[in-house]
Amino acid sequence: MPTLNEPKLIAGNANLPLAESIARRMSLYRGVDQGLVDARVERFNDGEIFVEVFENVRGEDMFIVQPTSNPANDNLMELLIIADALRRSSAQRITAVIPYFGYARQDRRTKARTPISAKLVANMLTGAGIERILTMDLHAAQIQGFFDMPVDNLYASPIFALDVKHQFKNNLDELMVVSPDVGGVARARELAKRISAPLSIVDKRREKAGEVAEMTVIGDVKDKICLIVDDMCDTAGTLCKAAQVLMDNGAKEVHSYITHGVMSGPAVERVTNSVMKSLVLTDTIQPTPEIAKAKNIRIVPTSPIFTQAILNIWNGTSVSSLFEDKTLIPIYESMYHMD
Repeated sequence: MPTLNEPKLIAGNANLPLAESIARRMSLYRGVDQGLVDARVERFNDGEIFVEVFENVRGEDMFIVQPTSNPANDNLMELLIIADALRRSSAQRITAVIPYFGYARQDRRTKARTPISAKLVANMLTGAGIERILTMDLHAAQIQGFFDMPVDNLYASPIFALDVKHQFKNNLDELMVVSPDVGGVARARELAKRISAPLSIVDKRREKAGEVAEMTVIGDVKDKICLIVDDMCDTAGTLCKAAQVLMDNGAKEVHSYITHGVMSGPAVERVTNSVMKSLVLTDTIQPTPEIAKAKNIRIVPTSPIFTQAILNIWNGTSVSSLFEDKTLIPIYESMYHMD
């Protein structure tokens, strides 16, 4: 498949450190300077967003790096307006790199007279001229079907598996992967399979939204090092309660691996004061200073896998190959010296 002219990166304000890290890695991999496209993304006094691109992008293969994290509406509008600016500047193809896809929790109608906001967002992205989506750990995999365009959904579990094998290399036989609810079993099973560990489930029942009434552990976690796996941590209430329930059931230690650190409200304080020995987040959402200072929270980078995925899309080669260890280990080898 012939490549387009050049891959060019442009970023909104949602996660500039991640965009800059991707640009640095692309420069390293390609042997050419790959800075972010010079542009300004600003606000008028009334909050309206204004975008101006200072470089020629005619006929180029454009990648917009912009998670739609908090403030979700502002960051989504930035993404849409950047896409419109590029389309009107004759970019050949526009790919939205959305490490964290906001509104993914509203993927179906659970009650009468409620929206399917994820589908609405999909329509807006299409209308702005975006032709491809690259994201990580969609909250609901069926959201890919809301788009009439290619959607590449990367997974954090291969990255987490490398981290687990490095951090727990002397205790691999004591590990137990735990899903914090029945809906996340497939995600937890994927990590369990990669590290050859058994699987357990915390079954939770809610009396009303936002409150967990009762938790039951399915599986024997006694004397195990438990690894809770989930795609998102918002207020951390469920996560911290699950960790406590596991310790009450005889677990030796509890660690958590979460892809998207939304970390709203009291989340950091709850995690800091919880029985969890560590919480591992990716940088799909830019960590706040409070997260960076927390003694038991650690960040693993996603720029290596996103950089390689962007280059594969540009080259017209396989993105799914990045789910395999033999492809992933070389791009993370500076972090994890795997035997």
